[in-house]
Amino acid sequence: MKIGIYGGSFNPVHFGHIGLVRWVIDHTDLDEIWMLVSPNNPLKDSNILVSESERLEAVRQALNELNDSRIQASDFEFSLPRPSYTAATLRALREQYPEHEFVLIIGQDNWDIFDQWKDYEEILRLHEIYIYPRHPLSASKTSDPSAKRSFSEAVIQPKAVFLNDAPYFDISSTEIREKRK
Repeated sequence: MKIGIYGGSFNPVHFGHIGLVRWVIDHTDLDEIWMLVSPNNPLKDSNILVSESERLEAVRQALNELNDSRIQASDFEFSLPRPSYTAATLRALREQYPEHEFVLIIGQDNWDIFDQWKDYEEILRLHEIYIYPRHPLSASKTSDPSAKRSFSEAVIQPKAVFLNDAPYFDISSTEIREKRK
């Protein structure tokens, strides 16, 4: 079985996350998508995170409304060492589910800095990566744009699949948190 791994803080989960996984499951060769709630993303400030159990429950509720058994909420990373590194998560998934093929689903913003991820070479060697584009006008918050080198331009990766037809959802968890303040 070919499983898409869509990890994130989901702080909070929103219709963009759900709309994207629905589109990906309907328009790719994936059999399932597991939305892995990350307890502690090493690239994010853990002080602004709602508890992992609350975020997991919110993802479960959102997926219940979607009512598609091919898309599941997962707490797989909750039992892994922290911080949660994607390479370690994928390693643990391969060990626990050797019969499955795992595909990583990430946004263009993460692809652009993928060479900064821990053990990214291992991920590239062992997994396909489905990349959904971000809106061209959205600003990257990862680094100084004048000094930034796009990883996708620097590395030609045959396992990278760009989901150029995916719809754009004009929302972010950061935006939602800021509006709540």
